[in-house]
Amino acid sequence: MALTVPLHGVIPPVCTPLDPHGEVDTASLTRLVSHLLDAGVHGLFALGSSGETAYLTNHQRATVLETVVTAAGGRVPVLAGVIDTTTARVLEHARTAIALGADALVATAPFYTRTHPREIAAHFRHLRTATGHPLIAYDIPVSVPSRLSPALVRELAEEGTLIGLKDSSGDDGTLRRLLVALGGRSARRTGPAPDFAVLTGSELTADAALLAGADGVVPGLGNVDPAGYVRLYGAARAGDWPRAAAEQERLVALFDLTDTGPESEMGRSSSALGGFKAALELLGVIDHRATALPQLPLGEKSLAEVGRRLSEAGLRPTG
Repeated sequence: MALTVPLHGVIPPVCTPLDPHGEVDTASLTRLVSHLLDAGVHGLFALGSSGETAYLTNHQRATVLETVVTAAGGRVPVLAGVIDTTTARVLEHARTAIALGADALVATAPFYTRTHPREIAAHFRHLRTATGHPLIAYDIPVSVPSRLSPALVRELAEEGTLIGLKDSSGDDGTLRRLLVALGGRSARRTGPAPDFAVLTGSELTADAALLAGADGVVPGLGNVDPAGYVRLYGAARAGDWPRAAAEQERLVALFDLTDTGPESEMGRSSSALGGFKAALELLGVIDHRATALPQLPLGEKSLAEVGRRLSEAGLRPTG
């Protein structure tokens, strides 16, 4: 579809269902896209962190993106993660994503080696110039040590290198500083970069980010309960902040399903992603809760706890 700017609304980072052999389960992925679209989401972000993009081969990445684009059928924009360590590698992913029909690209700063802010700026500028495609920066310092400062983001936004930022820093103060630098809540669309979108990656403070002036939310938990985030966003757009806060509080309780994996057995990323996939399996959206190696899927005890969390949140497991 034609990409409209600024991006806005609920844009879930689509999980990648896998079969027991570790291959992309395209039938489950197609159902997941339908699950999200039926809930009224405003876009789809394929091949992000919740999509396990760092664990997938190039062929698997292409399979995921082709499946999501086909299933979306032009109804909402599809953002494609082109995340990799260096500019040259990201550019290869970007060209594939464009050929497969992605409406915009999402890239982090380079990682593995340390980079200077000027090198990060050159990275994004080269990607934009080389592809001519809309480009969104992904700030995720837990995995990419180089933070994207508000000053650098504003610079790249003003010159048109970036059309948006997905902020997964977990730093609400810095996010607020960026929103102020872009004109503040009351003047975002007449500020220095009126078409630039700020999207929060936080499941837990989406209402606060929207109140501060963010344009949308990219919640991993949105795979499980997309309708909840759509309701939250709708309430925020209507200025009904008590209703938005009530929906946010319900989602905060549901988010506890990400911590059901035993700390003695698995990392917190495995527990969180495993929680999303276990919930989707219990809801009958995907066939298997398998995760990409070396991550571990949730066991039966954790699965039962995820089911309890779903029921408490008003979501009905099928099994």
